[in-house]
Amino acid sequence: MDGNNLVRMANRIADFFESLPDREEALGEVATHLHKFWDPRMRAQILALVDTPAAEEMHSLVREALVRHRARLMPPG
Repeated sequence: MDGNNLVRMANRIADFFESLPDREEALGEVATHLHKFWDPRMRAQILALVDTPAAEEMHSLVREALVRHRARLMPPG
């Protein structure tokens, strides 16, 4: 899948959870959503983008959730 499309989709998820008053909860919810609803290949691809210039296009909640929850989001294998 196109990396730009993944970033746009993840940013929309972050836009939704951004309304939560507790940032820690919002970060956890973004990670949980990605883990539950994204195919492992999609998660691996967006995790690979965190360390590239594409990360600049990510919502801050997406970037932080990916970094903090990398181990949980990384597909097995």
